[in-house]
Amino acid sequence: MIVEIGHYALVLTLATALIVSILPVIGARRRDMALMALAPTGSITIFALVAISFASLTWAYVVSDFSVANVWENSHSLMPLIYKYSGVWGNHEGSMMLWLLILTLFSALVAVFGRNLPDSLRANVLAVQAWITVAFLLFILFTSNPFLRLDPAPAEGQDLNPVLQDFGLAIHPPLLYLGYVGFSVCFSFAVAALMEGRIDAAWARWVRPWTLAAWTFLTAGIAMGSYWAYYELGWGGWWFWDPVENASFMPWLAGTALLHSALVMEKREALKIWTVLLAIMTFSLSLLGTFLVRSGVLTSVHSFATDPTRGIFILTILAIFIGGAFALFAWRAPMLKAGGIFAPISREGALVLNNLILTVATATVLTGTLYPLVLETLTGEKISVGAPFFNMTFGLLMLPLLIAVPFGPMLAWKRGDLLGAFQRLWVFAALALFAGLAFFYIQHGGPVMAIFGLILGFWGMIGAFADLWYRGNFAKVGFSVGLKRIAGLPRSVFGTAIAHFGLGVTVLGIFAATTFGTETVVEMKQGQTVNAGGYTLVYDGLRDAVGPNYTEQRGHFTARVGGVAVADVWSSKRLYTARRMPTTEAGILTFGLSQLYVSLGDAIEGQSGGMVVRIWWKPFILCIWGGCLVMMLGGFVSLSDRRLRVGAPSRKAKVVRPVLEAAE
Repeated sequence: MIVEIGHYALVLTLATALIVSILPVIGARRRDMALMALAPTGSITIFALVAISFASLTWAYVVSDFSVANVWENSHSLMPLIYKYSGVWGNHEGSMMLWLLILTLFSALVAVFGRNLPDSLRANVLAVQAWITVAFLLFILFTSNPFLRLDPAPAEGQDLNPVLQDFGLAIHPPLLYLGYVGFSVCFSFAVAALMEGRIDAAWARWVRPWTLAAWTFLTAGIAMGSYWAYYELGWGGWWFWDPVENASFMPWLAGTALLHSALVMEKREALKIWTVLLAIMTFSLSLLGTFLVRSGVLTSVHSFATDPTRGIFILTILAIFIGGAFALFAWRAPMLKAGGIFAPISREGALVLNNLILTVATATVLTGTLYPLVLETLTGEKISVGAPFFNMTFGLLMLPLLIAVPFGPMLAWKRGDLLGAFQRLWVFAALALFAGLAFFYIQHGGPVMAIFGLILGFWGMIGAFADLWYRGNFAKVGFSVGLKRIAGLPRSVFGTAIAHFGLGVTVLGIFAATTFGTETVVEMKQGQTVNAGGYTLVYDGLRDAVGPNYTEQRGHFTARVGGVAVADVWSSKRLYTARRMPTTEAGILTFGLSQLYVSLGDAIEGQSGGMVVRIWWKPFILCIWGGCLVMMLGGFVSLSDRRLRVGAPSRKAKVVRPVLEAAE
């Protein structure tokens, strides 16, 4: 009965979404307050209905109701409870339900927190959100219904894909979708503004917090996915340039550009047309990522095998929304007023450079991702575009951006002084140079070119706080007075500095792990040793173990320094009983910011207890994800700034002066 309620709630959602997608738009054109008022109420109702439907599906997983086909295909009665919850979105149908839940959540948030928006703009924004909701509701109901029943009901389920039975995958998709889908609000604001033909600084101020929230969650989702692939897949890498990884990375790049472009528009009313175009492009890339994962055109550990019907349906959604939005943009953009004028050397100019590099980088990743698919479709020829292409093209594009990041906050609006900015930054540059050389020396050398990467990382970290240093004027007024001066700065200033610092930490981690890391593949028998990263690793043999829904062989290793045992590490090979599918669980030892990574290979035939073992020493690898956490922190600090939490300037109470004072 609960499952049927969930299915009925989904159908009722479609009817409600159709109303919200049509009537408020009519009301906005006619200035009919009653029709426009349907948008916020309807959006909240849509979210409530989708939440009921999602909760019904979750209940079916928790109680192991195998009469539901989706539960039977992706769950098992012996599966730990946390994976029954995460199993809800660990498949195509359930993940689309999560997509829909987050989409309607953002619509409801706009309805609740957008009370200070103009009534017509809010009505149009929520109507566009409802259009997207209708499209994905039709997709779910007609091609991906998670509530289909089986009769008779099987006694046991087929279990969740073993590689998805991990805590990282329990939180990775929700975080990723909060970013992916969050950009729908920016898209809706752009389309609504084009419908009204009015875009100004207030529009940018309303869009920025939604962009920042989506960017922050997408950063978290990508970082979590990267770390999951690193420790779960047993390959020792953190980024593979997999097409599905790229599908989430492209909206992040475009969203980063949008975040900076909206800042220019808010402060200087410049880049208006470009900012609207970026808002459309960013969500379009999110939709493209959805198509790549759901259509079956890609084969990846991240993607879901689907039938052609789903791919055609999503392709139709892509054509309607992306094509329609760009057509509307082409029609309306010439009617919009151009923004303010500024000199090339200015803060606006620095942010334009940021946008230029990020959009070209996005186009590069898009080309490398889609070119093999297009070529295969047109000619039948299969090629692979891998890491060498992306590392060379993307890496070279990022170098000038990383150099320029600390300069941006040091330049004045409208017209800046590049020489003056360099004079204020040379001390920070010298510190970064010294830190990079010292780091290289302490790590006992490596490729000489790696020095530049290390210096870039420290330059990003140290330079991030140069603006705060000069705003506090510490050199003249002293440390305590300087702290008081910067304490009064807006939180968004601190958020920017923290996020830029996090970028520097990630860059440092990438270059350090790549330059100083080692990989050893060795055949080991019980009692044998191998050296890695200054540690001696002793293989102590295999032990059998049984989990809730799997059996495993666990390899035990002891890490020693100077003959003294300092840590134990277990690496295992599991076999999941229901699916008869093996997985490799890497053993990871963490020493500060570095890690010793041990992965079991195949047993050696004819040798008792012999195993192929892969051992990686990953110096400062945690800086990669730690930097992402710092960037997230910067995003949340900025969001805590009231000027960003509130989408428009707060209405000041009218001051009623006494009659006599007015007469004077």
